[in-house]
Amino acid sequence: MNKALAGFVFGLASLAGQAQWIHEPTRGIPRTADGKPDLAAPAPRTADGKPDLSGIWSLQPSGGGITALDPSEIKPWAEEVHKQRLAELSKNSPGTQCLPGSVADQGLTKIVQTPGLIVMLHEDLTYRQIFLDGRALPQDPNPAWMGYSVGHWDGDTLVVESTGYNDRTYLDDRYPHTENMRVTERIRRTDFGHLAIEDMRSDPAAYEKPWTKKTSGVYYADTELLEYVCAENEKDRIHLVDKIADDTKNAVKLSPEILSKYVGTYDTPAGPLNVVLENGGLKVSFNGGLKLLMMPLSETSFTGPMGGQIEFGKNEDGEVAHMVMHLVEGEFHSDKKK
Repeated sequence: MNKALAGFVFGLASLAGQAQWIHEPTRGIPRTADGKPDLAAPAPRTADGKPDLSGIWSLQPSGGGITALDPSEIKPWAEEVHKQRLAELSKNSPGTQCLPGSVADQGLTKIVQTPGLIVMLHEDLTYRQIFLDGRALPQDPNPAWMGYSVGHWDGDTLVVESTGYNDRTYLDDRYPHTENMRVTERIRRTDFGHLAIEDMRSDPAAYEKPWTKKTSGVYYADTELLEYVCAENEKDRIHLVDKIADDTKNAVKLSPEILSKYVGTYDTPAGPLNVVLENGGLKVSFNGGLKLLMMPLSETSFTGPMGGQIEFGKNEDGEVAHMVMHLVEGEFHSDKKK
């Protein structure tokens, strides 16, 4: 299961569990007259005058990424690995194996800021440390899932340099990287409720030039992180035995007129699920993230973006009104926005 879809499924699963602090009002934040968080209020500052990044943030990709590189700028071996991962439906990805990711650029992240250290906490119990105490990056680090990060302030922008990653995590669209990858992030809290993150990544062993990716963050108030442990009751991997070629054999041809009926945004408790028509096929993305192709198996049934199936349903007027995701974890119903 890919990271975006996994976050969606686990988000739904967590909502069904016993609530703990998920409706606890966040104290000391600006609010509008109706009591809602005032996301447009000025960004808070620490005692030393720096922007305070603390809080729970919903992070989503907002532009750029490795897919913006020209194909000629991707080393042949990296493209072959990418194609193999696509063909095997990422069955050996870290997420499928319940292993960590690296630089988190989507999902819920809790930031805890002190003068010398920033800690980023994630619901899957992973964490990341950014040291602000003036230390240098290690010269020959033991490769780590989260790498090693040091930061400094450039005015109101936090600049973070990271290196020392292992080569087991996936980049955008399942592209690989080596242990030589280096990441430079620029993080700004533009107002109380919004983060703007731009990171530049380079890996000369796999790519001819660096690339830039943008991430946006929205403040998540009046709640707390809910932990999940992927390996607990994990049921996906044993079912990931097919290849994309198997789906291709069973695919049917549908006209653009039929496919266009399914285009739209579908509401889920974990955020919007977007369906678009591109190059004659339907693609789905979660919260504006990576678009994944769905293959039609019938007029209403499609392959899921990473396993399972998606089935569209109509209302009494014959209009597409919802989708049902059939996954190992169960069925998840999403209504189409009008």
